[in-house]
Amino acid sequence: MVDLSPSAISRKARTKGGVVTIVTVLSLVAAMGLTWLGLSVNDHVAANYDSSMWMWSTVQGELARVNGLTGRVDTRQAVPNAKTHAVQLSQSDRYLILRDLSTGKVNAFDPATLAITSTMDTQQGLGITIALHNDAAFVIDAAQGMVRQLDPATLQPIGEPLRFPPGITGGAFDGKGRLWIAVPSEGTVTAITPAPSANKGGQGGGAAGPSQVRTDPVAEPWHDLSLSALDDGVAILDQTNGKLSTLRGDKLTVITTDAAGGELPARSDGDVVPVTVVEGRHVYVISGSGSEVKVTDFTVPGEGKLQPAVAWAGRIYVADDATGKVYSLDRDGKLVSTINFKVPGALQLEVRENHLFINSPGSSTAHVINDKNVDKEVDKFRLEIVGGEPPVVPQIEQKPIITKPSAPRNIKAAAGDNQATVTWGKAPDNGSKIIKYIVSGNGQTVEVGANQRSYVFTGLINGTEYEFLVKAVNGQGEGPNGKSNKVIPTRDVPDPPTDVKAEAKADGTVEVTWTAANGQGRKIIRYEVTGISAGAAAPIGASNGENRLVIPDKELPYGTQVAFTVVTVNDIGAGSKASAPVSNSVVPYNKPSAVVNLRGETLTTAPGAVRVVWQAATENGRPITGYKVTAKGRSVTVTGTSATMNGFGVGEIVSLDVVAINAAGEGPKTTTSARTVMPPTVSGLGNDTPDYHQVSINFAITDGGGAATCDLVVNDSARGIPCGAGAGGYLLTGLYAHQGYRYYVKITNPAGSAQTPERSLTTKVMNGKVTCINTNAHGDPTYCNDGIGVYRNPRQQSGESEGSAYNGQRYEALCWADGLPGNQSGDAVLNPVQYNAAHGSSALWIKIPFSGENYIPWIWFNLDAYDSESGVRATLRKC
Repeated sequence: MVDLSPSAISRKARTKGGVVTIVTVLSLVAAMGLTWLGLSVNDHVAANYDSSMWMWSTVQGELARVNGLTGRVDTRQAVPNAKTHAVQLSQSDRYLILRDLSTGKVNAFDPATLAITSTMDTQQGLGITIALHNDAAFVIDAAQGMVRQLDPATLQPIGEPLRFPPGITGGAFDGKGRLWIAVPSEGTVTAITPAPSANKGGQGGGAAGPSQVRTDPVAEPWHDLSLSALDDGVAILDQTNGKLSTLRGDKLTVITTDAAGGELPARSDGDVVPVTVVEGRHVYVISGSGSEVKVTDFTVPGEGKLQPAVAWAGRIYVADDATGKVYSLDRDGKLVSTINFKVPGALQLEVRENHLFINSPGSSTAHVINDKNVDKEVDKFRLEIVGGEPPVVPQIEQKPIITKPSAPRNIKAAAGDNQATVTWGKAPDNGSKIIKYIVSGNGQTVEVGANQRSYVFTGLINGTEYEFLVKAVNGQGEGPNGKSNKVIPTRDVPDPPTDVKAEAKADGTVEVTWTAANGQGRKIIRYEVTGISAGAAAPIGASNGENRLVIPDKELPYGTQVAFTVVTVNDIGAGSKASAPVSNSVVPYNKPSAVVNLRGETLTTAPGAVRVVWQAATENGRPITGYKVTAKGRSVTVTGTSATMNGFGVGEIVSLDVVAINAAGEGPKTTTSARTVMPPTVSGLGNDTPDYHQVSINFAITDGGGAATCDLVVNDSARGIPCGAGAGGYLLTGLYAHQGYRYYVKITNPAGSAQTPERSLTTKVMNGKVTCINTNAHGDPTYCNDGIGVYRNPRQQSGESEGSAYNGQRYEALCWADGLPGNQSGDAVLNPVQYNAAHGSSALWIKIPFSGENYIPWIWFNLDAYDSESGVRATLRKC
């Protein structure tokens, strides 16, 4: 769940000296007259607002701004700790917001300077989106049903959030600046207008907030909905029944299609809305509205799933992630061109600034297509651009500044008998790891390890005042000295405390206690505590006279052993020796972190059940003993990283909470949702024109999210078929010529079954032609004139003859039978089409409509198709 309270959203102002975590941040050239890679300063400014788009590269962990006019990248920007992560980018001319799906971190960038203006934490993974349009930004928590407006520069909330039933979908702006949200549980769609941001005279985090300006019913409750924002309104596909509703202004148009289970792009420009049945690679193109609606449909080449098609400049573009191809087709489905990417993987298509931008986040390649459908390939990784090999530019650019360290903090000295103990806190490293500390005093200079931060000067003279200097050294050199307080060594020192004990608390704190020391007649004003761990000993805090110190959470690293010593300091600044022995060792710990990459899944094999999976949480010092999963007031605890819960309704959206548990208790709750299996549907049953022995059967199914099985029942005999085969046409084979067949399709999943009404078809008639040659072996020219004998039985006996069929006469081939070889040797001259002397004779006969129905030797009867013994047996029924 996203915490959108103002206190949970932090703004990080970036100055020139503070951007130390961004790799090679370079701003645009601002000086007049300078050129950079062939673009003037004005060109760079224009590129930021005209025909450009930011794209993401997962392998590089960086942003690249692609200029649509030139087809080139003019700026690159690395994003810290985001390499290999998938991100969501939302952008307008003035703002750029990036959400890291792996961490949930949201960064707002200033596109002109590439500086991060603000950050915000959200829940990891899919389910939370950022929508941006002009000066309005929204964060949408789909599972929780919460929509909140943000200032796009500061990410501060504007007004109160809008709340909907859990499981909302959509979240795209139309051309009028309205945000559209669909609520499947209600079957409604809602338009939201943003309140003015601070940049437009709004109050930022004040009371004014976004408004719901209209809510329209568009489907039955609990139907799956896919939403696409339009230039003025929205298109909503009821994925359960294939109906498409368009709201343009106040005009509602409903179009019935066979696109059940289809998907829409997030945004559709112009008057065209493409609906894609991704499993069947079928696209329905709906254009116009009202009585002028036109629907065309076609199938996209290839196999497997597609992304939702995008309409652009008179064409339909469809991405195939598995093959790394984008197909460009005209509106009638004719393939015009294919765009090939080098690396298969997720592709992103977005129309922006009068161009279609196609990004392959997992590769170096992108494409830009203008309104004339001219395609330009973009290399996002070219080294001659910003963020590659940086050019020499004016000092207005922002870079991570790595310098010598600052002075150590909190330097303290405590006097002893002829000695003094100096302690100090960490010095700011300024971008380069601290290597050591240099401590000086009493004419001595010593080097102390970076993890020690204390030193005892001996051989001092009691009654003499001393002051000590400490400086840090990093890879850039020595930093400035810091001074300690002045101390006077004395014999008048207190005793060290005794019985030092430590206890790690479940809230991440560590409590150190001890028995009060003997002040030897002087007042004890404080105790100083040092933490000792593997290879390190450093001051950790001080207690003002109390016999205990509570070390705050996160001051000590979780999971690392640490013990403690305590020094007593009296009212004249004299300190005791360190307590001995050291305390018991403890391991600081706290509740585990939230689980990572939580997602809910439909359990495809059982009704009323869902599955939730995640990646392990961070232990934070104690082993995770289990994960508690809660849904609708019921909880189960598991030791793995997945769980199954059942007992829910059919097609119910279930909200699921997961927390990790260790000895400290339950970690933060992470929430997702999943839908149980819905009953399947099947519709649109039909067939193409039958062949002699096969026909393509068409149908559309939705499997309800379950593991479905499908049967094509032909003349009461069922055969299992792939459920997705009908969208592209299932080839039904094994039929016989000129036969009638009844058929229907049935689909079954764990939630139920459905079947189409029965339909019928008749296969194509198979005809043949009587064929012989003009002479026999003796050169008799009258041979063919005598005709080919037709018999009542599949054998050649004169008493069973029904007459003769003559060369060139055509008859229907009714069926076939095995019989005795006919007149196929000796003086008989064989049909060269049917017979080769090397193959011998054939005993196959064909029944034809001749004096009723009688038989002719196949060897003299030339069929129109499949004219071989095996073809005859496969195409015609047996008599």
